[in-house]
Amino acid sequence: MATFLEPQLLLKLNLNPIFTLKTSYPQTPLHIHNLKLPKSLSNNSTLVLTLNSITTATSCFAADHSPSLPGDSDSNPVALTAPERTRDRRKVVRVAWEKLVRWSRSWRSKAKTDILERTNKVVVLGGGSFGTAMAAHVANRKAQLEVYMLVRDPIVCQSINEKHCNFRYFPEHKLPENVIATTDAKTALLGSDYCLHAVPVQFSSSFLEGIADYVDPGLPFISLSKGLELNTLRMMSQIIPQALRNPRQPFIALSGPSFALELMNKLPTAMVVASKDKKLANSAQQLLASNQLRISTSSDVTGVEIAGALKNVLAIAAGIVEGMNLGNNSMAALVAQGCSEIRWLATKMGAKPTTITGLSGTGDIMLTCFVNLSRNKTVGVRLGSGQKLDDILNSMNQVAEGVSTAGAVIALAQKYKVKMPVLTAVARIIDNELTPTKAVCELMNLPQVEEV
Repeated sequence: MATFLEPQLLLKLNLNPIFTLKTSYPQTPLHIHNLKLPKSLSNNSTLVLTLNSITTATSCFAADHSPSLPGDSDSNPVALTAPERTRDRRKVVRVAWEKLVRWSRSWRSKAKTDILERTNKVVVLGGGSFGTAMAAHVANRKAQLEVYMLVRDPIVCQSINEKHCNFRYFPEHKLPENVIATTDAKTALLGSDYCLHAVPVQFSSSFLEGIADYVDPGLPFISLSKGLELNTLRMMSQIIPQALRNPRQPFIALSGPSFALELMNKLPTAMVVASKDKKLANSAQQLLASNQLRISTSSDVTGVEIAGALKNVLAIAAGIVEGMNLGNNSMAALVAQGCSEIRWLATKMGAKPTTITGLSGTGDIMLTCFVNLSRNKTVGVRLGSGQKLDDILNSMNQVAEGVSTAGAVIALAQKYKVKMPVLTAVARIIDNELTPTKAVCELMNLPQVEEV
């Protein structure tokens, strides 16, 4: 038998050349290559190997003979050669990957699909870019599924039904034929199994109050909207049940790094569905998950919603940095500081820190702050280059939620007694009470403190 005595390995050899190694680290395999034994070694000899690392021995001698093996010219008999180390490394990687693939196949074979099979009708509230992209995605999940889009504009409605495209946002993309548009709330909602809410936050309350009579009290609402309601500081998990006069209205928040255009192009995307009801989150996962869209589940509704709201404000700050040509160092420092501020507030509100570092937090922040497809970042870039906010907003055909959310965020921060320098500066710039240049100067002159 062999016993591991740090830093030496003792091998006691018997007549039988097969021996077993026992170490104090059973989870770490010990491989010995090219071991050469002297002919003079007796049957009961003990072989001592002094190890430099897990895989390399620096010396080898027989304990009951001389300190070196007689007649052995190899000074390092058990060391791995470079090609051997490469082969071992590749084998470890290959085995790890094969285990991952097997686990994935096993998991998929057990995955439930009964929710999608039982779903016959889904309604999407709103005809904007993201609502359209999600309508197309869900419609592609099942050809027999009816996906109704409730839109305001009769011309958009006609475009979807007759030409199978939303000419305002995706004129070059054909929608599945099972996507049906209507301007009538009763027609859209009647018999629906799920509702995807894609109306901008600031208009959601009045919109929902207008259609409340047609909403089934058990209809699950999957909210795609991100932001805080100005003045009330409410999130969608509060707005929807209150506007529908039903505190028990099933609610799920959907969030994560997801540009509508890339969803329409069926590029790989990953998002999170959050609900306090685990079964409800799992059902939304079954409805939405596909080969192009990964859906994780979470019970942290507050964390998912607050991260989704605040990242829009941070994206405006990132745009300002780019518009002012302040460089990559500034951009990285600003986004890192903004992530910390979001974490400070979110955790004070009861969110989990892991949510803020996950898809709906850091993932969404990176996408919105670093990619020019972001509406909120575009607003920031134009502010940083000296344009007026009113001119910017008047030239846009989509809502930049961060503009309305900024003031609400600061009110929320005061409520929870959290200092948020970067996001407060954005709110001041939007209110035209601070110039971008002055804001940068003030932020750079803040006290030098310990990072938290």
